[in-house]
Amino acid sequence: MGMGVKVKVWGDYALFSRPELKVERYSYDVMTPSAARGILEAIYWHPGLKRGIDKIYVKNGVKSKISASNVLSVYNGANKPIYISSKEEIVQRASIILTNVEYVIEAHFEMTENANETDNPGKFKDIMMRRLRRGECYHMPYFGCREFPAHFSLCEEEEIQTAFDDVPEKDLGLMLFDMDYTDKANISPMFFRAVMKRGIIDLRNCEVIR
Repeated sequence: MGMGVKVKVWGDYALFSRPELKVERYSYDVMTPSAARGILEAIYWHPGLKRGIDKIYVKNGVKSKISASNVLSVYNGANKPIYISSKEEIVQRASIILTNVEYVIEAHFEMTENANETDNPGKFKDIMMRRLRRGECYHMPYFGCREFPAHFSLCEEEEIQTAFDDVPEKDLGLMLFDMDYTDKANISPMFFRAVMKRGIIDLRNCEVIR
């Protein structure tokens, strides 16, 4: 395993769409590994670098869900309450999104065949650390949709407190792990069984289902 880094990310809204729901976009309860990787790539990308997501710490974002149509209406000046008020509202083809989310992404760096002779995991970690401390990114990272920006910073906490430290275990069911691009003509989703233990989803050695 390569050298690691921890990144704190937070924002007002998030939508980590469930691929099995074709019409209405409904968010997973927490960030997916592919979304976490996308955020890190927005901060620093290099063809010789591959990121492995080890853990996702859930500091907030499981319990609060709202209708995205209400959020967008408020953005446009409408005077609407930002909450789900009835079953009738849910059946309107609106997205169901998370609010007030905060996570810590723990990841490591590995080399790819496109790395140069002078490249190494330590070099990539140093670059990533500098960018995190300066708030630099190639493009603004986001939580599932570009309308929902993700703020970020280097996490230097030795012990990370989550919002679910007192919850021994919570089974979140099958969750999207990533997309399989092996066959470009038949791109397919990969899933894993997401189990949150005291606010942490450990992705090391998890079983991926294709």
